[in-house]
Amino acid sequence: MLSKILSSAILGIDAYLVEVEVDIARGLPAFSTVGLAEGAVKESKDRVKAAVKNAGYFFPLDRITVNLAPADRRKEGSGFDLPIALGILAAAGSMSSDRSADYLVTGELSLDARIKRVRGVLPITIEARSRGLKGIIVPRENAPEAAVVRGIEVYGAETLSEVVEFMNGRPVLEPAEHRALESSAGDQPLPLDFNEVKGQEQAKRALEIAAAGGHNVIMVGPPGSGKTMLAKRIPTILPTLSFEESLECSKIYSVTGLLPDGGGLVSRRPFRSPHHTISDAGLIGGGVIPKPGEVSLAHHGVLFLDELPEFKKNVLEVLRQPLEDGVVTIARASTSLTYPARFMLVAAMNPCPCGYLGDPRHACTCPSTAVDRYRSRISGPLLDRIDIQIQVPAVRYQDLSSDTSGAPSADIRSRVESTRRMQRDRFTGLPVYCNAQMSSRLLQKCCGLEPSARSLLETAMERLGLSARGYARILKIARTIADMEASERIQAAHLAEAIQYRSLDRRSR
Repeated sequence: MLSKILSSAILGIDAYLVEVEVDIARGLPAFSTVGLAEGAVKESKDRVKAAVKNAGYFFPLDRITVNLAPADRRKEGSGFDLPIALGILAAAGSMSSDRSADYLVTGELSLDARIKRVRGVLPITIEARSRGLKGIIVPRENAPEAAVVRGIEVYGAETLSEVVEFMNGRPVLEPAEHRALESSAGDQPLPLDFNEVKGQEQAKRALEIAAAGGHNVIMVGPPGSGKTMLAKRIPTILPTLSFEESLECSKIYSVTGLLPDGGGLVSRRPFRSPHHTISDAGLIGGGVIPKPGEVSLAHHGVLFLDELPEFKKNVLEVLRQPLEDGVVTIARASTSLTYPARFMLVAAMNPCPCGYLGDPRHACTCPSTAVDRYRSRISGPLLDRIDIQIQVPAVRYQDLSSDTSGAPSADIRSRVESTRRMQRDRFTGLPVYCNAQMSSRLLQKCCGLEPSARSLLETAMERLGLSARGYARILKIARTIADMEASERIQAAHLAEAIQYRSLDRRSR
């Protein structure tokens, strides 16, 4: 007898429908799975057999063939355990198949027939809704994650028996209550705050500009100057996530199994800080079965690379495409996957190997050749893609011992959101959300210069020897500074401040 159960698999960060077809024929006992099933899927036969028996159902001693259609796409993961078990019971006559066409099913089975949590339930639920299905049956632990998707019934089950009884028409499962987007980060107490940072007013100003325009930034300073402390507080001044942004982030975290316990959507902007020993596949994504990397996990958030020159050069160079395009494309012989990767890059480095070059209180022990070799680990093309380059000097005792505190993150974020609103109005109807994303055409259209500013920019180009990309970066920063002051045109003062945020360009001359 033949049965069919609807399930789903993940491709990139999206899901596609998979038909789990089960045929039971007379013959010697055998269990075969076809349809480009990976290792975890092929191993499901042992889990399914034990779960069906321990749930109290008869497991047919015949030839069982399971086909996962479409058969030309690879399937991986343990989420096919439950639909395969249901297909076998339906084909054996132990379960009705009348409702199987209305519900999508996913879940891993333990040997005692309990249903365990799986990855990627959020995009799977979105796919089920787009297919017009009535509902989706998921593990009880995944129900809160799926319940953020409206327009489809979500059922959380704990055991195989509950799902079988539900398919047989008995109301043993109750639909989960749909959840709205959890309270935004702006309504929650902040775990970190900018008013905890003593001194470093120039660095705070530069980071506020970076947040207001979505600019990448690199901080150069001696050890203990507060570079990491500043970087960790950048998400607290970024605009709160919109529903669409939250949904995109949550899909990425869902397929990687990193959604927090309790489900729901990601409500805060991500902050990712990988160690400098990370591989290029770990940073950009990939693997035998491609998975999103750190740049995608930082989507709509911050990717912080501490001790930037310590990263392998080949790892840093793979950042070029996502920094420029906002996506990562991973090509394999069988398929090509694209992951979103629009993040704010924040990097930190010492001025030299010992860290004290230019520090008036410590003597640098590095020879000039060692300093040049240290800085050359960061290529010119990568440095060109970092808009703001700032010096972070050691904090003075007067600042550390002062009782006064700077502006709190909430106040800075309010100013940043006001500036971002101006940019959204300017770019209405375009796939651009902040000044850092402007194309060459938009630069000409939106970056009108006063005559004095034009003359200043020409002088800076000649003296600093800026590349065309460096020229564009300065214009984008100046546009953001002008927006912060509600100025329609870029003044000379705006441009002068933008030029000073290219400190590494000045030092190279």
